[in-house]
This record gives sequence, C-alpha cells and structure tokens, in this order.
Amino acid sequence: MHDLAEGVQRFQRDVFPGQAGLFERLATTHRPTALFIGCSDARVVPELITQRAPGELFVIRTAGNLVPAYAPGADGVAASIEYAVGVLDVTDVIVCGHSACGAMTSLALRHDLTGLPAVADWLRHAEAARSRTTAQADGAEEAGEVAGLVRANVLSQLANLATHPSVARALAQNTVTLHGWVYDIGTGAMEELDAATGRFTALAA
Repeated sequence: MHDLAEGVQRFQRDVFPGQAGLFERLATTHRPTALFIGCSDARVVPELITQRAPGELFVIRTAGNLVPAYAPGADGVAASIEYAVGVLDVTDVIVCGHSACGAMTSLALRHDLTGLPAVADWLRHAEAARSRTTAQADGAEEAGEVAGLVRANVLSQLANLATHPSVARALAQNTVTLHGWVYDIGTGAMEELDAATGRFTALAA
C-alpha cells in the first residue's frame, strides 16, 4: 500500500502538472471513441498497449475477458456495455484476449476449481469457446491448447457481445464495429480477427 501511495504522490507532483489542461477538459467532458473489453490480468493494460491518453478508452476488465450473453437483470458488464454504446456512442468495440491467460489455462487444462466456486461459475461463460477449440484449431493455433482457446474465446465473446440490445441496434445501424484482438505479453505482438476468414493475423494500422 505504501508503494501505491507513493505512486499517487509522484503522479500529483511529476505527471499531473504537465497535463493539467487535459485533466481540466476531462473534468467536464467524457467522449471516448472505443470500448475496450480486456482481461483483469495485471499484465494487460489497455491504455499502455494502445498508447491512449486518459479519456480516450472506455474500459471493461473481467477475468478471461468474458462477456456474458445478454439476460434481463442487474449485470455490471451489461450496464457498462449499454452505457458505452448507447450513451457515449463509441464507434468501435474491442474484445482482447492475451497469451498465458489464467482463466483460459484453467479451462484448457481442466484445473480443479472446486475451491473457487465463483471462478468456476464465471468461467461457464467460456464453455462455448472450449467446445469450439478443436474445430477452430489449425496452423499456428496448434502451438498449444491454451493459445487455441484464447482465440476461440475471443470469437465466442464477440458473439455474446452481439446479443446485447444496444450493440445489436448499433450493428444494425452500422454505427459500431466489433474487433477481436489477441495480445502476446512476452513479445508485445497483437493479432486481430479477420471476420471474413475467422483467422487471426498481425494487427494492421
């Protein structure tokens, strides 16, 4: 905790003064252009990876970058998606998986999660991905069961995302585009989903 407090002090002393104008604008303006749905993994930092400034990304982070399919009732993920798409009018939504994902590793290697019932229940939102891993696996994806599941999971979560009414409406009106990314922690490489082929290739600018 002491390290975190020191970090806040460094921010206030060394960073904030140089960007005071930006933060003054952000105090009254919130207009991100993209929704980034990533994993809660501490090694995956959306603003760092995409080199975006504060205010440019609306971020949702969940274990395994999972997006439950839409269902009525209170749901923090659904509410955040609805707000980003329906109120903030983001034009792009990215679902980003990553290498060595703990959630996907647990599923791929069938870890015993009896001592983690909440985790086990949450990971059921990736069951469709696990079911399709064999069908999706070819070429580079055969490098490992986890890597294949990471990619299949991005596809499944994009499908879940499209079930949310705000997203479905925006897709019908062509006001939003969905993207699937996979980030490699060790190399910094980023792959993107080619919607036409269902394959992942190097992200193009």
